[in-house]
Amino acid sequence: MARYLMTHSLLSSWLYTLKENPFEDATTERDPMAEFLQTLRREPTPTTEAMMNGNIFEDLVTRVVNGCADPGEQWYGAAEKVARRVRGGVPQLRASRPIEIDGMTLVLYGRLDWLKAGEIVDIKFTKNYDPGKYFDSTQHPTYFEIVPEAQTFTYMVSNGSAVWPETYRREEAPSIRPIISDFFSWLTAVGLMDTYKEKWVAK
Repeated sequence: MARYLMTHSLLSSWLYTLKENPFEDATTERDPMAEFLQTLRREPTPTTEAMMNGNIFEDLVTRVVNGCADPGEQWYGAAEKVARRVRGGVPQLRASRPIEIDGMTLVLYGRLDWLKAGEIVDIKFTKNYDPGKYFDSTQHPTYFEIVPEAQTFTYMVSNGSAVWPETYRREEAPSIRPIISDFFSWLTAVGLMDTYKEKWVAK
């Protein structure tokens, strides 16, 4: 029986087509449906400046943790605050878990920035932050489903100078299962379920 991959990124891209997405910096005019179809077809997408900055900041945090960053580097102070939170944890952990939804066998998959003592930490780099920015994100509900032992999920959000922790407890997070079920209903309704099954079959 075929198994299919499911990721937070795919769900987030889909939700972006349904409503304005509060999780991204709206710095350019975007076509949400075209972006979703790229994601659904697993086509390569261009790296944006925001993505590049995020990767640079994450790398800096890791180098601070490992004691090989220069305190004079751009964003060092903010990275050091995040490093204090994650030091002693496991970085870049790939995690997956099989689940059944609507008669389909799925493999939920995610890459955790850090896992430390029952807490998943995800590093976000953004120009603008308002408290509760990630309340409706699919990321923490997905990762709680993938990592049963995790009790808290913290977004460590930074603009390069300040750092804002945004923490959710397992009991506060909605289940990701109904969202996946809604996603499948939508794919079927718009004729895209075959595309999902073709592109996201688990190897």
